[in-house]
Amino acid sequence: MAVKTVPREEKRPRSFYLLALFFALFVIFLYGPVVTILTLSFQGPSGGLTFPMNGVSFYWLERLWGGGGSVDIGSAFRRSLALGLTVMVLTVVISVLAGLAFRKKFRGSTALFYVAVASLIVPSIVVSLGIALEFRILDEILRPYLAAVGLTSPRGNSLGLFTSGLGSHLSWTLPFGLLIMFAVFNRLDKSYEEAARDLGATNWQSFRYVILPMIAPFLIGIALFGFTLSWDEIARSSQTMGSTNTLPLELAALTTTVTTPEIYALGTSVTAVSFTVIFGTLAAFLLLQRRRQRHAPKAG
Repeated sequence: MAVKTVPREEKRPRSFYLLALFFALFVIFLYGPVVTILTLSFQGPSGGLTFPMNGVSFYWLERLWGGGGSVDIGSAFRRSLALGLTVMVLTVVISVLAGLAFRKKFRGSTALFYVAVASLIVPSIVVSLGIALEFRILDEILRPYLAAVGLTSPRGNSLGLFTSGLGSHLSWTLPFGLLIMFAVFNRLDKSYEEAARDLGATNWQSFRYVILPMIAPFLIGIALFGFTLSWDEIARSSQTMGSTNTLPLELAALTTTVTTPEIYALGTSVTAVSFTVIFGTLAAFLLLQRRRQRHAPKAG
């Protein structure tokens, strides 16, 4: 009769506990400041910028959103939201079109690729200064001609939210979208498209009914990249927004002028929008995935 042996549980090496401790400290370092800001934003009216907390309330959030604070948060919020959504849509559309274009080799494709992703290695503040200078030079060149036909004031400039600001944000989000799309299309099996064309599908039908459903999860990722990178961007916005400020720029300005938990309330608001968009998009993706699985034909 064979004797059944029970394997002995191996003891974890000391290095495991050291690495676990290091990882725990890293998580605390990463998320500790966020938790601190969220906590301090719920102080009472007499609260300060440090612990211990003086009461617990929604006073500073109500003051901020009610228009009684140092920031016109409603206008800044609408500007950042409109810019973030615009950047998100353009990043997805341009990335998909570029991914489709780069599926076939063409003259200058390598040089164009490096130019497209070069802004990732250039310091953000340098990109911001360069774009602002570019628009100022264009203003100087075009201003006399535009003023002659009454299109702009001789003293006006084209720096703004959806001109230089939009360009600076796209210089940050597009390289991520392009790299994701290039990787996706390089791994995409072309036999599915060939089968669709054999069945009489046009190029547009092949893209809409075959390629698009296959790359949809990656498009959601690119959309999240586009919105969150634009929503939180400060360095590339610093020189390119003209006379308007986005919500992160308002937050940066408050760090040197505000000495109340109002700054924490603004930080909490910015973080809340980011998490709402991220988790909302992930929830929508999971719902679509479940719906697809429910309607998928069963084998056998």
